[in-house]
Amino acid sequence: MRYLIIGGTYFLGKEFARLAATDPENEIYFINRGSKLSELSQEERERTFVMDRHDAKALSEIKLERIDVIVDFCAYQPGDIRLVAENIGSSFGRYIFVSTTDVYRRGTGNELISESAEFETRDFGGEAGSYILGKAALEQEVAVLRDGDGLVKPEGESFRPEFTVIRPAFIYGPENYAPREGIYFNWILRAGQILSPIAADGYFQMAYVKDVAAAILLCSKSKDAADKAFNVCGPDKLTYEVFEDTMLEVMKECFDVSAVKVPVDIAVVEEKGIPLPFPMRSAESEFYDSSSILKLGAEFRSLREGLLETAEWYKNAE
Repeated sequence: MRYLIIGGTYFLGKEFARLAATDPENEIYFINRGSKLSELSQEERERTFVMDRHDAKALSEIKLERIDVIVDFCAYQPGDIRLVAENIGSSFGRYIFVSTTDVYRRGTGNELISESAEFETRDFGGEAGSYILGKAALEQEVAVLRDGDGLVKPEGESFRPEFTVIRPAFIYGPENYAPREGIYFNWILRAGQILSPIAADGYFQMAYVKDVAAAILLCSKSKDAADKAFNVCGPDKLTYEVFEDTMLEVMKECFDVSAVKVPVDIAVVEEKGIPLPFPMRSAESEFYDSSSILKLGAEFRSLREGLLETAEWYKNAE
């Protein structure tokens, strides 16, 4: 298969590119700004289109014999997907948009949120608020492109590609740039302690980066993934207590270091802006139905397995 990856130089996109390249029959092409070009192999550099994804002219000059799947890791604003789909100089079979479970409306009271749940329309402000509304708007954009009469290229050619949407929950793993498990690695190794919110009853789901990459690859090959959306996360309902205890066990095994929990009142956490990465209250928590991606054949390793592999990477990176 021939893949065109938009992004592909950071975290999940990089992991997906690695995984897809393990099949020597696959051809992997990239669109990105070239900031990580020096870190790529000669073959990867030769297959990278260094450009701004919003440059319609540059997109039109990408003329490959065919593109089986476009995988978009960095669409954030309305129009991002339509611009690529309508202007790229090659026809493509499927477009995979990496969205997020954050697009779902919060506080609905639903015990289990399926892929058909309503989207968030409120602006919570800041970068996070803009991110959520941008992804939600792009989901609507995909729906219009998916359910319309097909795309028409500037030269008049029309075609009907398929669209798949991936909605991961909290992703963790090697090279994670989001402040999640890395916070705990630093606390344990540098301070010998972790801050533990008192009486936190919040819950959350996680997905190891390699499992998310594998789920995307699975969707790229499956006819059953055409024109569908998937929540991508482990089925386990995690809590701060479970996460903290697992992290302490893993760090003891991997680094042979021990740490203590320092109880902190939730109000203090919020007042001082302590960067705890997950929801602390059940009222702020959501639980997502991952049965569709599991039925497709996706697998999610346990939190302990994923954290242990991440800790090994972290130890070698130090």
